[in-house]
Amino acid sequence: MGEIVLGKLKNLCKKETVFCVSFMLALLSMLFVTPDLTYLNYPDYRTLSLLFSLMIVVAGLQSLGIFERLGNLLMRRAKGAERLTLTLILLCFFSSMIITNDVALITFVPFSILVCRMIKREDLVMRTVIMETIAANLGSMATPIGNPQNLYLFTASTLSLADFARATWPYALISLLLIILFHPRGTAPIELRLNIPQPLASRWPALIVYLFMLGLSLLVVFRILPFLPVLAITILGVLFVDRRLFLHVDYFLLLTFLCFFIFIGNMERIPSLQAMLRNLVSGRELIAGVLCSQFISNVPAAMLLSGFASDMPALLTGANLGGLGTLIASLASLISFKYFASAFPQQKGRYLRAFTSWNLLFLLVLVIAAILLGAQG
Repeated sequence: MGEIVLGKLKNLCKKETVFCVSFMLALLSMLFVTPDLTYLNYPDYRTLSLLFSLMIVVAGLQSLGIFERLGNLLMRRAKGAERLTLTLILLCFFSSMIITNDVALITFVPFSILVCRMIKREDLVMRTVIMETIAANLGSMATPIGNPQNLYLFTASTLSLADFARATWPYALISLLLIILFHPRGTAPIELRLNIPQPLASRWPALIVYLFMLGLSLLVVFRILPFLPVLAITILGVLFVDRRLFLHVDYFLLLTFLCFFIFIGNMERIPSLQAMLRNLVSGRELIAGVLCSQFISNVPAAMLLSGFASDMPALLTGANLGGLGTLIASLASLISFKYFASAFPQQKGRYLRAFTSWNLLFLLVLVIAAILLGAQG
């Protein structure tokens, strides 16, 4: 019995590595902060419910062949793999400014994997997904609603739109140029083997329901609607249209986010850590934001450091650039990793090495640019 349990744990660690790491960090933090009712305030329930809803909607649209139809349309216009992958990456960059980096990756990463398989160019998937992740994380910095740290820092401070633009737009532009420079190359013509999805016909009602749920989720992203009623409507909609979609939700991804929320919440309650932050952050907001993000991700880093920052624009820049680097520097990056690991489980190690290398390159260039442009912190 013990060997069976141990074998299952080993398989879990291999298949859900990031979750296991987040789980161990959460457990470790509990040694310093005894579990109590305050733990209930740690999670960002809005983020968790939004992730759940969007994964359900994307699975529903995929079951109708919507992404396949879009792939066919896109491939008919693409003259080569290079143009195709650049289009996919730029979709993530620009759409993330409006629908957030998380939603952009949930929408376009599975779509990109599908398209690359349709053109028989699976060799392009890894580089494309990595660049899409970088594009979503960096494109989202351009607007106050592009990602959670922007929204939090913009609303919790006295930043004007002009202040916000000066702290983010130059780096978004540099990022766009880097993405165009380093996007996957493929000069060979693509092999168009278009799959013809089954006609929607009687499935139009399901499509309308999924699009309605997607619209509601986007209204939650824009904070127009509260998340609980939308979550309830989404669950009821899936029960009515296709309850099998519940099986397509990545519950380990949701648990990974939950574990990180626990870990971050406990860190904020350790007095020695609070004193250390007061000494380290003030006057060093840019570097503090970048470095802190590497260990606890840029959203909680922004929240954690904002109470000790004297230069909010520098912290805003640091938190956005800090989304580059490690896999957990931006929790949105976990979304791409999960999709890629599910499609290519044998290439997880290669993906992590390539992901880290490209992220560090972008981070180095952008941090140097921030210093030269005078982001003091």
